[in-house]
Amino acid sequence: MFVKTGDKVRVIAGKDKGKEGTVTKTVAAKNRVVVEGVNLVKKHQKPSNEYPQGGVIDTEAPIHASNVQVLDPSTNEPTKVGFKFEDGKKVRFAKKSGNKLG
Repeated sequence: MFVKTGDKVRVIAGKDKGKEGTVTKTVAAKNRVVVEGVNLVKKHQKPSNEYPQGGVIDTEAPIHASNVQVLDPSTNEPTKVGFKFEDGKKVRFAKKSGNKLG
C-alpha cells in the first residue's frame, strides 16, 4: 500500500472530496485507510465504561486507499508515490518533486 499511518492526504473522490487530513489507521487486507475528520458516520453506542451515557456518536469510517492522494511535503500539493532503493532500503518519494516521504 502506498499510504502509511501519519501521511497527510487529500480525498479525491466521494462525499468528502477536497478535504485534507492525517491517516490515523490503515487496513492493508482491505486496502482502506481511516483519515482524521473524513467520512464521519453516526454510530449507536450502548452504555459502557468508556461511554457511560451511550447514545449516538460520530466516528470515522475507513475509505478506499484509491480515493486519497498523498500530499507532497514541500508544496502541499497532491502527488503520486514512487518507490526506489537507496542503500539497500526501499523508500517512498513524491513523483512531482522527487522528495522523500517520511
